[in-house]
Amino acid sequence: MAALDTSALRSALATVNDPEIHRPITDLGMVEDVLVEGGSVTVKLLLTVAGCPLKDTLRKDINEALSTVEGVRSVQVDMGVMSDEQRRELQTQLRGGTPAKEVPFARPESRTRVYAVASGKGGVGKSSVTVNLATALAARGLSVGIVDADIYGFSIPRMLGVTERPTRVEEMIMPPSAHGVRVISIGMFVADNAAVVWRGPMLHRALQQFLSDVYWGDLDVLLMDLPPGTGDVAISLAQLVPNAEILVVTTPQQAAAEVAERAGSIAVQTHQHIVGVIENMSWFNTPNGERLELFGAGGGQTVADALSKTLGTRVPLLGQVPLDPAVREGGDVGQPLVLARPDSEASKALSGIAEQLAVRKDTLVGRSLGLSPA
Repeated sequence: MAALDTSALRSALATVNDPEIHRPITDLGMVEDVLVEGGSVTVKLLLTVAGCPLKDTLRKDINEALSTVEGVRSVQVDMGVMSDEQRRELQTQLRGGTPAKEVPFARPESRTRVYAVASGKGGVGKSSVTVNLATALAARGLSVGIVDADIYGFSIPRMLGVTERPTRVEEMIMPPSAHGVRVISIGMFVADNAAVVWRGPMLHRALQQFLSDVYWGDLDVLLMDLPPGTGDVAISLAQLVPNAEILVVTTPQQAAAEVAERAGSIAVQTHQHIVGVIENMSWFNTPNGERLELFGAGGGQTVADALSKTLGTRVPLLGQVPLDPAVREGGDVGQPLVLARPDSEASKALSGIAEQLAVRKDTLVGRSLGLSPA
């Protein structure tokens, strides 16, 4: 039998991505050695941390990748752990020269669109909208992340079906992912659904860590699920990511619209751009086809018009999402509606909004313009 081609084996390994870092294991220094004996291949793999929760996934993916190489009869994966020095080198590589505590999304050359999803009051479905927009954007091929910035009322992990905890590599945190969306939440760090009792400075520090210490990779879109109102977290976000754009979520009733208008008007003080308004729970379709406007009508357009007048620029109503019990059901089991029932009216409305937001941010910083001196 002809000897196995080692380069072909390494090329196959290059197709295997680390499940948390989402980059090839060959690029991350995780493949320590590849040994060949006849048709048997042994891969010596270095895990980033001992007890890596996704080591079985790595073993399966390596077996599948190498099995495609002609002549491979068996694959064995021997797992070790990176040394402290190797982890530090990996951290430096992943940061790409960015200082440890710098927020990458605030840099001028950042290509990530940061959308802060805000509401004036609770109970308008802001988190459900965030999760469904994120998964709809990911389904379009964008790289998407969510920061659950609602520290007191965290709910994003359950709605996405995320149960694993983040992995730490030196001073970097690797966020878990579900449905193609990377997510971080304070709920991943507290035990037994414990309450978080923090004052403003602690909230600011938590948000800063979520933005600077978490390895997000090259995101196209980062959605931030803010707590209701205009408190400490909204102010901290404006300081940490001044280029973040605001999405205002409201329901149709005028009482909610008035509060949502106040939440959006914070952009006057922070000089942030409001992308638009989303009206949630706009109506309910009965089984006999009747449309019931349970919470009134027109609140979303009222907010959009009022903010347009306040800011002196057009703030559009991006869409109206009907009330659908399946949104709640999907959130309880970690299956967003846009994936579980893509043909429903609410899913189509959410997907239509996502389509308007699915614009990659571009920049000329650091790029050649192709110009030559005259």
